[in-house]
Amino acid sequence: SSPHLVQVRERIRINGQPISKDLFNKYFWLVYNRLEETKDPAHASMPAYFRFLTIMAFHVFLQEKVDLAVVEVGIGGTYDCTNIIRTPVVCGVSSLGIDHTSILGDTMEKIAWQKGGIFKPGVPAFTVAQPERPLEVLRERAQERKCPLYLCPELDDFEEGCRALELGLAGAHQRSNAALALQLARTWLQRRGCQGLGDLKEVPPSTELLGRPVPLAPAFQLTDAMIQGLRDTEWLGRTQVLSHGPVTWYLDGAHTTSSIQACVRWFRETALNQDKPHDGSEVRVLLFNATGDRDTVALLKLLVPCHFDYAVFCPNFTEVSVANNADQQNFNVTLENALTRCLENQRTWTRLLEEKAGQDPWLPPPLRVGGLLQPAPTRGSLLLVPPAPRPLNSPALVFPCLAQALRWVAQGRDPQLAAPAASGAHAHPAASSGAVLLREAAAVRVLVTGSLHLVGGALRLLDPALSQ
Repeated sequence: SSPHLVQVRERIRINGQPISKDLFNKYFWLVYNRLEETKDPAHASMPAYFRFLTIMAFHVFLQEKVDLAVVEVGIGGTYDCTNIIRTPVVCGVSSLGIDHTSILGDTMEKIAWQKGGIFKPGVPAFTVAQPERPLEVLRERAQERKCPLYLCPELDDFEEGCRALELGLAGAHQRSNAALALQLARTWLQRRGCQGLGDLKEVPPSTELLGRPVPLAPAFQLTDAMIQGLRDTEWLGRTQVLSHGPVTWYLDGAHTTSSIQACVRWFRETALNQDKPHDGSEVRVLLFNATGDRDTVALLKLLVPCHFDYAVFCPNFTEVSVANNADQQNFNVTLENALTRCLENQRTWTRLLEEKAGQDPWLPPPLRVGGLLQPAPTRGSLLLVPPAPRPLNSPALVFPCLAQALRWVAQGRDPQLAAPAASGAHAHPAASSGAVLLREAAAVRVLVTGSLHLVGGALRLLDPALSQ
């Protein structure tokens, strides 16, 4: 799977656990040296990072004699290097979204064409509910490749006549992921000749193809192991909550418009419906970064309704110096480029809030000081839970690295993070006034989103055990 959050070994797991450092070291050098010895002198370059790790993963799985390898494509499918697998047991396409447009195309139809590239002759494939045209593209790709394609029934169909299924992952979108996982798992177990997989539920002929370009797969009676699997699933960096005393971190690696929408729904249900502190003082902070060709304006616009008191932007670098942190170093992006993007995000956020304030006649326009939104002096007690709806009053701050951003947000109140230095990197009034409010608030709720790499860097600092 990719990307990793904290350590590169997370990408290659056996029985759910990242391979050990010794095993990673052994197979890395074995593959590297073999490639070095056999490469064509005329084209003497090594495979790029992702391709190398893909070759290495396949080698590990073969050498360690795994029964089943679950392989997630990197980007797209058709031209992705994971697509060298000629006859997988089963293929799955989850809910499509707009992402990696410079590589995959700028419409859902183009992206569907790329995803359908993993279909193989005679190998069953499953997908979930998709918009009409992209689903037709998937059907056409399946027909081209003589691949039987089925639509997964809703998870509700598995719950008929039994108790509601409990999912370990929050968010309504995880129900469609779970339905897909069940179909893929059952196909593999069937292939293995496993008994007791539960009876298939009949699909009434009238509904099988009614208005659907793709036939509906039947639901089936879930086994106890499947029910437990759905309940016990954990996925770091996705709808993850870390409670560290008065500071609660909400981590979600959403980075497309559809996933940010799901993230906002989850954050509002999980964080904003919490009981308010007795003295009413609650501060909401957004920590955001986005990478690649993503439309950050569209993503930030979706986050405005959460009414954050502070928006903090920083690159995905854990520390300004990355000398001791090779797993999270990105050689494709310089710190200068990353900071330039953060400053653009800061300006975008400020502009979005000003537009929002302009639409709300009761809300006085925010004062601009040095390019940052500042609280008006008459609104000094704004953060102590004002009457609803909550006024927008979000100073936007930029920090050069994650460590400094997290320390400023936590203000010494998270035991995992050191207190910020007295002469912090941000001598701006917004940073110092915010520090007081953050130190005095009964509850600080922080949403970290926009990039899986950002979330991974935050996890490395907030949960040091993950680096072991």
